[in-house]
Order: sequence, then structure tokens, then C-alpha cells
Amino acid sequence: MKFTYLLMMALVLITALPASAQFRRTPTPNDTLQSVRVSPKGDVTFSIYAPNAKEVQISAECVPWGQQAKVTKNNVGVWSTTIPNVKDGVYRYNFIVDGITVQDAKDDGVANARALAVVATEADAFFANKNVPHGAVAQRWYYSKTLKEMRRMHIWTPAGYEKSADKLPVLYLVHGGGDNDTSWPGVGHAGFILDNLLAEGKMVPMVVVMPNGSIDTPDGNVHSEVPLFAEDMIQSIIPFVEDNYRVLTDKDHRAMAGLSMGGMETMETALYHPEMFSYVWVLSSSFAPGDKNKYEAERIHLKKDAERIMKNVKQLVFTQGGPEDIAYNNCKETLKLFDEAGIKYEFSEMPGGHSWHVWRHNLRDLAPRLFK
Repeated sequence: MKFTYLLMMALVLITALPASAQFRRTPTPNDTLQSVRVSPKGDVTFSIYAPNAKEVQISAECVPWGQQAKVTKNNVGVWSTTIPNVKDGVYRYNFIVDGITVQDAKDDGVANARALAVVATEADAFFANKNVPHGAVAQRWYYSKTLKEMRRMHIWTPAGYEKSADKLPVLYLVHGGGDNDTSWPGVGHAGFILDNLLAEGKMVPMVVVMPNGSIDTPDGNVHSEVPLFAEDMIQSIIPFVEDNYRVLTDKDHRAMAGLSMGGMETMETALYHPEMFSYVWVLSSSFAPGDKNKYEAERIHLKKDAERIMKNVKQLVFTQGGPEDIAYNNCKETLKLFDEAGIKYEFSEMPGGHSWHVWRHNLRDLAPRLFK
């Protein structure tokens, strides 16, 4: 009884102490550290507090290709590096501490394998998080009949969707190889781009579905993923969206777009099923290179179905990031096959290569043209 009484008194005293006395600790530089700082001219400084580390490196998309940024430690244990003259955009990064890949714990963006550094020296960057009505980006799970497993997608709905009774058109927006369904809402900043376009009255309200186009296959070949994803789109993804969201279900209110590998998946899906899509965008992509290019065109019956494609697809657009885009030459060869088949299309390019800088601009420029 005496022990129980003493224990109770100790608990009373502990709960009576100020919170600062209960959890007092020595402050560290990490308490006020900004892991990413952007100067007015676009210099970006990355920092991490790791006082006991022997070596720290940075893996960041804004580091020039082929170069390695030098990361140094100051006298309080903060490691930093500055990348000069970074162009406006969104860049993925992570730290490597003593050989271990470490994500920035201070990042508060969309859940990604890598954190995001947003560089916006322009006051009105089209991808910035502005003071406008914002839609919602939801993470949704569905069962894939094709792959016999649970799969994930992200879905953007416009501001006001929850209170409205209107049915909306749908854009299916696919990432590239090596990425997943977090890429467009993350480094692609799709949600903010769409929010801003809608607030400015530049596009019609729509639902934007960002599925996971990456599939593990036994041979690890990207070309093995493409037909599997196309089947999953038709059998599971589109039915899930139409069963769970207030959307229009005819081809005139359905669009599909994809970049790089996602562009291959877009052609595979939409050209096999042109009666399902009125709008098709192929960003920095093509059929498989070389002789496989012609084989792919034959496999999806490009010439045979040319009339069917022309009848149904209102807008077929190919874009590239200029001659420096790794898909540029392959795309040109692919377009020759469309020419031979008599299929009309639009083509445009902008400097920037095979990069998210280009694809964010593609989304900004093309979304206003949908469903009008």
C-alpha cells in the first residue's frame, strides 16, 4: 500500500510540472533549419543536420547532368550545398548520409520516394501554390482484374466538386518509366497547375485520374508493361472511376495523355480503342525504336484502323522537348508511320529535353483545349 501511495504521488507531481520541464532537451540547429532555400535569382541551397556523419551527398534533379555537388559541413553540424542559377520548376531530391539514402524529413509535399524543391522566381509561376480555390488530390486503391492485385491511383477533383451534382469529363494522365502515380501530383505539380487554370477560367472543370503505369514484369522490359497497362485501363481503371465518381462516360468526354513510357501506354490504349477516347496526347514518346517501330504499328493495326481512329479521335497531339529530347528521333520515325496510314495529328516542341519542365508546360498548354 505504501509503494502504491508513493507511486500515485509521483505521478501527481509529474503531471503538475510544466510541459517544458517534462520534455526539456537541448536545442539543436535542426529546430530552425530550412532544408531548401531559394534565392531571388534562383540559387538553391540544400541543407541537412547530421553532426555525426562522415560524408553527405545530394541527389537532386537540379544538379547539372554529369556533375556532383560538393556538400560541406559547418561548425554546428549542418551540411549544405548551393546549386546556382536553377530554372523555375519542381525538382526531386534526397540526401545520402554515409551511404544511406535519406529523405528530407522537413518536406511537406505529396508523399514521394523523394522530397520536392520548388523553384519559382517568377511572381506568377503557373505551377505555384497560389491563393485560389483548390481541388482535392485523393489516393485511391482498386483491384486490378488484369494483374490480380490491389493497385493505386491518384485522382484530382476540382474545387467545388463535393458540393456539385454535375457530371464531369475525365482526363487519364499517365507518368513515365521509373515513376509511379505520385509523380504527376508530386513533381508534376498537376494539382496546382489545374487549380490555377480553372481559377483563371482557362479550362472546363474535369476529373483528372493519375494511375500507376509501372508494372513489375518477369523480364523487366518496359515493352512488356505497355499492353498489360492498356488492358488494366479498360478492364479496371476506367470502370472504377465511372463507378465511384460523378463523371460523363461517353468518348467525347474522355481523354488520355501520357509521357515517355506513359505515351506508349496511351497509344496502346487509345488507338486500340479509339471509340473510347476523343482526345489523345503523346508526350515525349513514340513506338519502340528501330524495326520494332514498324512492328508496333502493325501490331496495333495502325493502317487497318486508320479510318476508325480518324472518325473517333478529335484531337491527336504529339509533343517533344526539342531535338535534345531522347525520344525525339524515335518520335519522328513514328510520325512517318502515321503519315503513311493517313492519320492526321498535331506536332509541337519546346526546348527542355526529356524533362518535367517540358511536361508541366504540356499540361498547362493542352488542358485548356479539352472538352470544348
